[in-house]
Amino acid sequence: MKILVPIKRVVDFNVKVRVKPDGTGVDTANVKMSMNPFDEIAVEEAVRLKEKGVATEIVAVSCGIAACQETLRTALALGADRATLVETDVELQPLAVAKLLQAIVAQEQPGLVILGKQAIDDDANQTGQMLAALLGWPQATFASKVDVGDGRATVKREVDGGLETVEVKLPAVVTTDLRLNEPRYATLPNIMKAKKKPLATTTPATLGVDVTPRLVTLKVTEPAKRKGGGKVADVKELVAKLRTEAKVIA
Repeated sequence: MKILVPIKRVVDFNVKVRVKPDGTGVDTANVKMSMNPFDEIAVEEAVRLKEKGVATEIVAVSCGIAACQETLRTALALGADRATLVETDVELQPLAVAKLLQAIVAQEQPGLVILGKQAIDDDANQTGQMLAALLGWPQATFASKVDVGDGRATVKREVDGGLETVEVKLPAVVTTDLRLNEPRYATLPNIMKAKKKPLATTTPATLGVDVTPRLVTLKVTEPAKRKGGGKVADVKELVAKLRTEAKVIA
């Protein structure tokens, strides 16, 4: 079985995000970029399935600018067999990414698509669900455990009320949650080997997908700074402040 793992290049989670002075977006100049942490978990799960003998090939795919090749090389160093970059300078939104992945799936014919439940830059949490809808495949989101066998995937997923176990027929789309696994580190020998692994490049036009943005970002602002707390002498003073200053009670 072939596994397709979509990954996204995002601002590293250790970096403090700064908004551009003109409010048009987030400043990414000279900022460390890395693989989306949820997608890193997806790569690790795909590699573990291959190590179990469930999968025979892992294909990593990313959509974005040419610099995304670095992120794909990281996926190759972690265990992916080959990679594909859909190169474009257009700002990609979830539906556009889902349509690009749909085209890649049509070419690759994987038995399973594993991707992060969301990206830490936009927190959209939409691509996996949209991809499953476009493909007409079953989906299992927020996976904390995945078992594959006999043409089915049994997925334990995290929901508001606790844990839910679902079974889906393959091919299917699975999105990963934080507690699914602990991603491994890429070793130096594997990093060197990754440089020789195949990395193909295509474009949205070649795939026949229109990626024109449907939404326009009007303005990006930093969240308001939290005000310092204070002490009150007694409950009476607390109630008075809640009524007159905070105005949260009548």
